[in-house]
Amino acid sequence: MASMFTASTSIKKAVLLINDLDVTRFPLLLSRIIQKLHLKEERTFSDEEEEKLQGAFGISSKDLDLVLQTLEFILQQAAYHTAKPASLSEQLTQLQLHDDKVGIIVDAWTNGARDLVQKLRERSVHPCQLDTVDWRLNLQLAQASQSKMKLPNALFQLGIKDENKGVNENILLEFTHQELYEFYNQLETIQNQLDSLS
Repeated sequence: MASMFTASTSIKKAVLLINDLDVTRFPLLLSRIIQKLHLKEERTFSDEEEEKLQGAFGISSKDLDLVLQTLEFILQQAAYHTAKPASLSEQLTQLQLHDDKVGIIVDAWTNGARDLVQKLRERSVHPCQLDTVDWRLNLQLAQASQSKMKLPNALFQLGIKDENKGVNENILLEFTHQELYEFYNQLETIQNQLDSLS
């Protein structure tokens, strides 16, 4: 498996801080991070909880932020790579995390991986999502300059739901027969590319 982590300056500093954290409270911290990691707009800890964590672990606000961000990053990378426990353990050891912290992280990952990966898969990357599709077929038989003609067109109304704003919006599209056929072919290409990824 490719390396999930690069030992950047901030990760090296975070590793030193994590190695110094109280080993009895560390599993609870990880458990909470795993529970909240899939929520995009919600912080893992409130301001009040972060103050308590600073006191409990004896670290500054800035250092606590670095620790939380690094632990979230480690778990996100593990989820992205669907890391096996042995591989995760090996890569965390290469970052020079102490064995007790590696064991706790791997245990937390092993126990929470399935739920976390499932929740992350369900999470949308973009707040706007297609909610409804309505369509209508029209056939134009004449116009002022031409009395006999057959010009089919399709009208689509796409209902878009914006999760951030809580608003629904309608988008109207009109296709001629040729445009609809080209659009269909593009959708087929996209579907084939998606199928090849899974």
